[in-house]
Amino acid sequence: MTTLSARDAYPRWAATYNSETAVSRLEDVVLAELAINTVGSRLLDVGCGTGRRMRTSGARYAVGIDLSLEMLQQAEAGLHAVSDIESLPLVSNAFDVVWCRLVIGHLANIELALAELARVCDTGGSVVLSDLAPVAYAAGHRRTFRASTDEIFEVEHHVHDVDELIDVANPVGLRLSTFRIGVVDHRVRSLYDLAGALPMFEKQRGEELVHVMVFTKT
Repeated sequence: MTTLSARDAYPRWAATYNSETAVSRLEDVVLAELAINTVGSRLLDVGCGTGRRMRTSGARYAVGIDLSLEMLQQAEAGLHAVSDIESLPLVSNAFDVVWCRLVIGHLANIELALAELARVCDTGGSVVLSDLAPVAYAAGHRRTFRASTDEIFEVEHHVHDVDELIDVANPVGLRLSTFRIGVVDHRVRSLYDLAGALPMFEKQRGEELVHVMVFTKT
């Protein structure tokens, strides 16, 4: 299996990215359970991919940022821009809710990224960080996709545990308000079934798969 950087992986993944994985499904369910209100808000999705998560947000306006032009070309009409998370082309304090979902693990160093997420979030707003749980990575879970050639690629991943994220977030004015763990359970069983991997589901049932952290901008 070939491992690619996020910059190289996502242009190849774009055509099939809207097909859910167990990781993306569980992350979405856990975040929905937290009920962070985006209706009528100013929403920013950093690492928005094809913008699929923004479509049902009910936001007053929503902006999607992604490193991959190919991903954004798959998006429906809306406000989207190609940009690096470490240098967002946005004014400060512009958003009530900032999503950075299943992205932070693609970065070896997270200091600049978290500083930028904090900068564009308004005081009292929420910054949502989610990623593959460190224990899941240690157990062998990876973010992979199948390209048009039927070759399977792995996306490069860097582990950042909760303590590291808090240590980096606090100095830039982000305080942890909520932390949730998503485990392999009935909510993702159908995706294992579609992949013909129900024995693996039974083996992994109850294991941590994703972490979701919500920070408040002070």
